[in-house]
Amino acid sequence: MVVSDLSSAPCASASSRARPKARPGYGKRSVPAQRPPCDGDFALLPERERHIAGYVDGLPDGAAMDIKSLAQSQPLYGQMAVGSALRALGVAGHLRHVRCLSGENGGQVRWVTRTFWSRTARDNEWWNAFLTAEERDPAPQEAAEAAEAAATSAPEAPASVPVPAQPLVTTVPQQRTAEPEPEPVLMPDSVPVPVQRTTEPVPVSVSVLVSQATAGRPSPAFLALAHLGRADSRLALSAADCAALEQMAAEWFARGVDADYLTHALTAGLPASVDSPFGFVRRRLRDKLPPRLPAASPAAPGTPVRRLMVECTECGAPGRPEAFRDGLCRPCREPDPA
Repeated sequence: MVVSDLSSAPCASASSRARPKARPGYGKRSVPAQRPPCDGDFALLPERERHIAGYVDGLPDGAAMDIKSLAQSQPLYGQMAVGSALRALGVAGHLRHVRCLSGENGGQVRWVTRTFWSRTARDNEWWNAFLTAEERDPAPQEAAEAAEAAATSAPEAPASVPVPAQPLVTTVPQQRTAEPEPEPVLMPDSVPVPVQRTTEPVPVSVSVLVSQATAGRPSPAFLALAHLGRADSRLALSAADCAALEQMAAEWFARGVDADYLTHALTAGLPASVDSPFGFVRRRLRDKLPPRLPAASPAAPGTPVRRLMVECTECGAPGRPEAFRDGLCRPCREPDPA
């Protein structure tokens, strides 16, 4: 007998699996003024998109929204299926990937990638108005980011371990006081005490190893390239490949981005198979190089500073909200005919 599942709720138990948290400032952000969840949510979506939407809707704000984390935390779909489902949910009006200016430190800006989520499907006009208002008044999102950072850095409660240690300390000298006093007789002056102390060169060798490791530590650009294969196996690079591309990746870091941003930009919208990871990464490092943003000090009067840019759900290219339709940039929305 074949039984069809007509329920719009996700068929896998999402609460039984770990929900990884994103770094403070990143991750899921729910839009305000949403109605409570009900059984009919996402009923018009296909089965795969309905499952992913139900899982994402149950995630708390600040949860990781990258493709790898979502694929690892639910058992039914892999990274390629999750990426296609997120693209479809963006087209349906449920989410937007947004790059936000989170802060400035020493003349360098810090950009974070957030995924704004709406349980109700919204059209392009609604999203443009919401993101425009979000750029004008980022205080609510900054308050949420500060709360996440405070919750992450909260100290743990001290454990009450030393309580049973006190009676052990008091009982030891009671046993030793009952012993005779042979110690002055059995401890002559000719005991080779320095022989025992010569067996402690361990801290010296450990310090040497630590200094050698820190002296030969690879650069952040090299580490970001080396971790691409762990983010997506289609972009696995060898050590020689990472060394050859290190200078190009370092240019990204010189323009104010971090390793998470670089990884997301290089792994977004991958094809089904990558024949040459080295050539593919080299081309994306060149074609997707972010602009060099000026320091925020001598801005011309009356010139607004862009604090928010929408990212294409397919390729991750940034731009103004009005330049996107259904969460897609124009090249992804209107591909060139083959």
